[in-house]
Parts: sequence; C-alpha cells; structure tokens
Amino acid sequence: MNTGISAINAEVQRASAFVQPLLSEMGRVIIGQKYLVERLVIGLLADGHVLLEGVPGLAKTLAVKSLASCFNVKFSRLQFTPDMLPADVIGTQVYNPQSGAFTTRKGPVFANLILADEINRAPAKVQSALLEAMQERQVTIGDKSFKLEEPFLVLATQNPIEQEGTYPLPEAQVDRFMLKLRIDYPTRDEERQILETMARTSGLPEAGQVVEARALLDARKVVNEIYVDEKVKDYVVDLVCCTRNPDRYDIQVQDWIQMGASPRATIALTLCAKAHAFMRGRGYVTPQDVKSIGMDVLRHRVTVTYEAEAEDKTAESVVQRIFDELPVP
Repeated sequence: MNTGISAINAEVQRASAFVQPLLSEMGRVIIGQKYLVERLVIGLLADGHVLLEGVPGLAKTLAVKSLASCFNVKFSRLQFTPDMLPADVIGTQVYNPQSGAFTTRKGPVFANLILADEINRAPAKVQSALLEAMQERQVTIGDKSFKLEEPFLVLATQNPIEQEGTYPLPEAQVDRFMLKLRIDYPTRDEERQILETMARTSGLPEAGQVVEARALLDARKVVNEIYVDEKVKDYVVDLVCCTRNPDRYDIQVQDWIQMGASPRATIALTLCAKAHAFMRGRGYVTPQDVKSIGMDVLRHRVTVTYEAEAEDKTAESVVQRIFDELPVP
C-alpha cells in the first residue's frame, strides 16, 4: 500500500504544479479572500458548483473573472431579475421567415465559468432551466439537447431571503451546489492594501493565463485516484448520517434538525476532501481534510427546526457541534 500511495503522491506533485502559480496570479488581483479563491479552485477540481453568500463589494465577480482569465476559458455573467425568462439563460429557437426553418440561438449558459448573480431573484422557471445545466451538464432547447463544454462551473451569489423581491431557492437546487461559502470582510491590513492597489481609475491589475484548461482536466483524473482510508470513509459516512439521526451517535441535536444531508453530501464531502488534499500536494486524505472542507459541504444541506431557530441555533452551529463531538479516527 505504501508503494501505491508513493506513486499517487508523485502523480499529485506533478499534476498540482499549476496550483501555486494559479494562486499567485489570483493574488495579484484578489487581495485577501484566500478562502474564497481556494474554495473556487477546489470546486473546479471536484467538478462541483459553488453558492456564495456575502455582501456586495467583496470581489466575488472579480474572483470568477480572474479565475477564467487564468485558465483562458470562456466566462459569462448572468444578472438574475424577477422578469427573466428561461430563454435568457439557455437560449431559444429563432424562426427564419426566408427559409421557413428554426435556428438555435445559444444563451450565456454556454460558457466554462458562469457567475449567476443574485440567483434567488429569478422565478422558479428560470431556476429550473439552470438545474439541467448544473446537474446533467447539458441544455435542452426545443427538441435538441446540447452538451456543455468542460470545465463547467456555476458560481452563484444569493441575497438573504429577508430582502424584498427574492425567491427562496428550492431544496433540490440548493443541494446541487457542492459548496456553500460565506464570504466575510477583509482584514484591516488587507483593506489598506486594497486601497493602494485598486483606488485608481486606470491601470488596475488583471490576471493573465497561467494554466491550460487541459491541466485542470488532467488534475481531476489524479484527484479521483487519491487514496481514502477505510476509517476516513467511515468517518465521512458517519458525519452525514449523524445529520439525519444524531441520537444514534449520542449527540444531542435531534430536536434541532428538521432534515439532514442527502447521499449527495457524502459524495461531495469525499470529492472535496480529495481536492483539499490535492491542493496540499498529498495523495491521501486525512480526517483534517474532511473537517476543513466539511462545513462548506454541509451548511446548506441541513435544515433546522423552528425550535432551533427560536433558540438562535443555525445549521452551521448544528454541523459544528457534530464535528466537535463525533469521534475522529
């Protein structure tokens, strides 16, 4: 087994050579927000979509545009509004009166990196149109289905549902996001550096291509081969099962949980733990990899009860308690 892990380590070292140049190039444009940048790369490596919550002005859009520039792939931004139609996202068929035939006009979803800004401002029809693209990596226009090119990542931002003019995302769609990130303000020193770099009307830093898109696709194959010990697999399964039946693990949060995580969370947690290990140049997953990425995978997949809300308990606090009390292998 040591020989096998050594071989995987060597493959990881080779395939992850692009990570540091990528982070350095992103760091020229995105000051601070290392958590955001790293999680975006993990989403790409694990082939999963990312949902962001954060106030305006925290470089969410700039981060995605810069990431697209670093890979030299197509970037598309969708500004969701209540009057939006599915055709505005996926495209439509246009009638040509001269030929008497319909031609397909593809929408902005036909890109590699997509920023779905304020996704919860769009009605259910539009959200459902995006669902097929996210889950099946294809789009149906009329009677034809079109495969989307790899890599394909949807980065969605969401406003708090207390704001007017928003539509809460259905659970089925929220579950399609592999990661949900909460973006915070930069530190004072980072903000000072932002002032020095960005407080100008021209000459702003821009990211250049430092990675070939095929390097990412090659890295995904290596991520699939990263070793996960049987005890770590059991730990992942126990974490997810504990969100459904915590009393079986003697963790007293049963009254706070209305709905636990689905099996999709088990898959996402394993893939993201592998990608987290890959980012650190390792060919094997440790329990710390699982714990480091676990909150981002589980926070949007656990629904708390009204009793929990009355006691100011959030999904995050419930998940954190499970991480704190569940024995680590």
